Parts: sequence; structure tokens; C-alpha cells
Amino acid sequence: MHKSLRHVLSACLATGLMSSAALADDDAPAVFGWVEKATIEEPWGPEVKVKLDSGALTSSMQAEDIERFERDGEEWVRFVVEVEDEATGEVVSKTFERPIFRKLLLSGAGGEDRRPAVLMTLCIGDTRYEEQFSLEDRDDMTYPVLLGRRTIQDLGLLDVTRTFVHDLECDEDTPLRKHEDKDLDEDIGI
Repeated sequence: MHKSLRHVLSACLATGLMSSAALADDDAPAVFGWVEKATIEEPWGPEVKVKLDSGALTSSMQAEDIERFERDGEEWVRFVVEVEDEATGEVVSKTFERPIFRKLLLSGAGGEDRRPAVLMTLCIGDTRYEEQFSLEDRDDMTYPVLLGRRTIQDLGLLDVTRTFVHDLECDEDTPLRKHEDKDLDEDIGI
């Protein structure tokens, strides 16, 4: 879809001039609510609430006990994801090891924060997405996963008036949209 048409559709949705039903044809981008359900890293797959945050550029995921180490000359990170599974109400935990995809330096009112970013896979709706996530302890936050503009752009359109638009429908045959195949719009920020 041409970049300017995408911006017009986004503006129409934001102002309520176009309903998601009007975008229901096969060529139209999917519409997501500002909160959706997702599963992390199939087949582990705890169901979590994710916040789609157009104010953030990079997505972020709950991670504790973050430990950097070297493997075969590359920088890696080991971390624990501990979340409440929305489907069962149980707190579940898993340790992951991933190569560091990139290092982030975040600046804000509270100062600077350095975080590793890794590639992780989420299922949202009927598609699996390999996305870039910065790792941070989000225990004190309502949503263990925040999806930023880089991820939202790959999903489709964001309707800030809706929540839980998509049911989870991933299984072992669900297609994976790999991070390396993304075509990012340069206008989403640096």
C-alpha cells in the first residue's frame, strides 16, 4: 500500500470517519485495538495483554535477571520472562538466551537507560511476528509487553477506541513474519 494512502486511512480511523468494517476487504490492512492479546514464543505460549503504544518506537518485554554473556565471540543475554497467563491466571516463568540484536540508549526525564534488544516471537491474531524487543523489568506496569511503532507498522492500523479486536489463532502451521523481511517506513522515527 502506498505510504500516503496508509496515512490517510490512519487519519480517517483516528477521527472516526471510517469504520473497520469499511476496511474489511482482503487488500486492506488489519485493524488492531490499543490493547490486544498475544502469546509469547510458541510453544511456550502464555497469553498476555499487550499495549500498542504509538508513542514508543521500539517494543518492550518484561524481563528479569538480565545477564549479559559471550558465546562464540558474540554478545548474548540470558533473562527470565515471568508473566501472568491471562488464559489460566497462573504466573508462569521461562528463561531465554538470545543474541543481542542491538543495544539501546534511552533518554528521558529520569535520565539515561541502557537496554539490550533481542528478537522474540509473538502470536497476535492469526500470525506469528518475530519482533525486536528491549528487555526491562515491567513488573510494576499493567502490560508486560508494549508494542511500539516498528511493530505496529508491521501489524496494520491502530484504532485507539477499541480493545481485544483479534482472537488468538496460532498453531504450528501459523505463518511467521520474520524481522529481516520487514519493510519499515522511515517516517516512524529514528
